[in-house]
Amino acid sequence: MFCKGMAARVACAAACLIAGLALAPSHAQTLTMRSALARALATSPRLTAAERDVGIATGQRIQAGALLNPELTYEQDNSFGSGIYRGTRSAETTLQISQAFELFGKRDARIAAGVAGIEVAAIQRKAVRLEVLSETAIAFLSVLGAQRRIQILDEQITAIDRLTPLLRRRVEAGASSPAETGRAEVASALVKADRERFKATLASARRELAVLMGDAAPKFGEVSGRLDTMGRPPTFQSVVAAIDANPQLVRWTAIYAQRNAELLLARLRPYPDVRIAAGWRHFNETNDDAARLTVSVPIPVFDQNQGNILSAQESLAKTKAEREANRNTLIVVAGRAYDSLQGSLRELAVLRESAIPKATEASDAIAQGYGQGRFSLLEVLDAQASVTQARLREQEALQNFHAGVATIEGLVGNPFTLARESAR
Repeated sequence: MFCKGMAARVACAAACLIAGLALAPSHAQTLTMRSALARALATSPRLTAAERDVGIATGQRIQAGALLNPELTYEQDNSFGSGIYRGTRSAETTLQISQAFELFGKRDARIAAGVAGIEVAAIQRKAVRLEVLSETAIAFLSVLGAQRRIQILDEQITAIDRLTPLLRRRVEAGASSPAETGRAEVASALVKADRERFKATLASARRELAVLMGDAAPKFGEVSGRLDTMGRPPTFQSVVAAIDANPQLVRWTAIYAQRNAELLLARLRPYPDVRIAAGWRHFNETNDDAARLTVSVPIPVFDQNQGNILSAQESLAKTKAEREANRNTLIVVAGRAYDSLQGSLRELAVLRESAIPKATEASDAIAQGYGQGRFSLLEVLDAQASVTQARLREQEALQNFHAGVATIEGLVGNPFTLARESAR
């Protein structure tokens, strides 16, 4: 469900190539969110380890239900002594089989603890799955955001480079100083330096995404998706209420059942079990045979398992506090993501309603006026930089918004329902 929710927020784009990939360009494929999530689930070692935990718990449950093994005993008395007991002439030999029987529901308590252990491991596997999906989605968004920032800087470099012919004509006509050519080159170089910094960020984000998908190095081209559509999030109270369905919290119910069964087992352990034995005895001296029956019961005088009972009681009492601590941690994480999400929405509103339109309008007017000699090159470059910075801020806010959504989805265990303004 989470996978479908995240995949619904990205759209397929045309396949594109990235220079510098180890694979041939014809083999570089565009990566979608859906594909990234599917590959992460298929290759995650953490998810594999969680699967093994279920297997381990299953084995422990099987062992908990095993019956005690019978014992076969052979005894030989009155032999290899002195006098009439020399050799084996007067020996008495006994062959018997004995079986211990657990009473008072001890085996049932062990089985209950084993069943609860399987449930704990299965629920923990679901929690790990959500974590893998959330981390992969956030890594995917980081790559997508870095790609977009580089595109914005490329557009600014192109815009600066378009000024060069006009600048040269103005210098030739004596309308501008030759120093302005160097100023334009410096501005272009600074933007290119910023682009290189974002390329390094992109490389790190791509590597992180590749590792989450089971590859040591990226084997994909660009990632495709949209960040520019938004929605209105539900209230934080509804998010907190949904957190109670997180597998990390649900598993505490199974842990409580497991520890309760362990406490019952600790309390039952002092009650004695019965061992019954039946055998055959042969008397060599008279060549007679006789049956032998034995019933033994331990007397719990010195060890009544008080220490293990106390330990099990404290472990059971500790469960509620552990669950509350776990819940508080999840609420803090969700709160940070929700505040980041809300802050991004407010920031985007300012950028889209005021900063970007006005910066773009001013930049266009100044660029047109520069051709008419009414503005200086410095004013043109400053106006272009303002547009670029506003657009970069927009992309950062968009990425933060969707990262917050992915974080909360990983906590509530279901797609984060948004009142969408447009389809993703």
